[in-house]
Amino acid sequence: MVLVNSLICSHDFLNDEYEKLEDKKRKQNSMISSAQRELGKGLPTNASATASPAGSVDNAIRPGVALDGPRPTPRTGPYFDLMASKNVTALLGKTAYLNCRVKNLGNKTLNMQVSWVRHRDIHLLTVGRYTYTSDQRFRAIHLPHSEDWTLQIKYPQHRDSGIYECQISTTPHMSHFIHLNVVEPTTEIIGGPDLYIDRGSTINLTCVVLYSPEPPAYIFWNHNDAIISYDSPRGGVSVVTEKGETTTSFLLIQQARPSDSGTYQCNPSNAQSKSVVVHVLNEANSIFPLSGEYPAAMQRGGQAFAPTSPTHCLVLAACLFLTLS
Repeated sequence: MVLVNSLICSHDFLNDEYEKLEDKKRKQNSMISSAQRELGKGLPTNASATASPAGSVDNAIRPGVALDGPRPTPRTGPYFDLMASKNVTALLGKTAYLNCRVKNLGNKTLNMQVSWVRHRDIHLLTVGRYTYTSDQRFRAIHLPHSEDWTLQIKYPQHRDSGIYECQISTTPHMSHFIHLNVVEPTTEIIGGPDLYIDRGSTINLTCVVLYSPEPPAYIFWNHNDAIISYDSPRGGVSVVTEKGETTTSFLLIQQARPSDSGTYQCNPSNAQSKSVVVHVLNEANSIFPLSGEYPAAMQRGGQAFAPTSPTHCLVLAACLFLTLS
C-alpha cells in the first residue's frame, strides 16, 4: 500500500514538472515570436537573418523563418494605369490613338462607364464602346475583357491638338487628362536655296527632318528629278543618314564637276520634299562664277560661306567717308 501511494505521488510530481516545462517553453516561444515581429518591421517578408551572438538565444532569428512585414494594401476601386495612358504626338493626317487603361473596373462596367471628353469645347465624344459625336473621324475602341479604352482620331488636324479627358463615372467621377499634339514634319536643306562650289571640291548636302514623332522610314535624294544611284559609273557618291528625334541625311559627291550642277531634292517618307540648286564653277579653284555675279552662299571643300563683293566694299567705304567728312 505504501508503494502504491509512493508511485501515485511520483506520478503527480512528474506531471507537475512536465506542465512547468511546457509552460516555460510556451513563454520562450512567445518571446521569440514577439522579437521576430519587432525585427521584421524593418526587413522584407522573405528575408533570412544570421544567428545572433551567444547569450541571446531567445532573440535569435532562425534562418528560413518568414518575417511578418508590412504588405501593400490592394486597391478596391478602379484607377488609371498612368504608364499605359500617356500623352500622344501624332502626324498631321495620320490616324492617332489615345489610350486610357483602367484597372480594377472588373464587372462594374454595368454600373460604371469610361468616357472621352474633348476639353476645347467640353464635347462628349464617347461613352463606353459607343461614339456620341457626329464627327465620324472619332471612334471608341474597346475589346471585351480589356482594360484599354481607346479614342481613335482619323485624319487629325492641327485644330485637334489639345487636352482630352478620360473619365470614369464613379461618384465623384475620376479623370485622367491626355494631351494630343498634332505636328507636321518639315524638311530643310542647309545652305539653300542656291549653293556654289569650286570644281573638284566635295559637294556636301545636308537634309534635316524636324518635328517628326518618328524617324522617316527612308530618305531619297534626286538630281534633276532622277533618283541618285549610289553605285553609278560616276562613282564617289555616298549617303549617310542618322535617325533620331531629328533625322539628318548627308549626300556626299566627291570631285565635283560641271555635270553635277542642277537641282537636288531631299525626299523623306513622312515629310514634304525640299530642293537646293547646286552650281559647280567651271574654273578650278575659282571662288566666283564666270559671269561676274557674286552668289549669296558658296561652298569650298564642303564648307559654305558668304563672299564679300568688291562693289559692296566700295559702297561701304563711300558711306564711311561721307560720315566722317
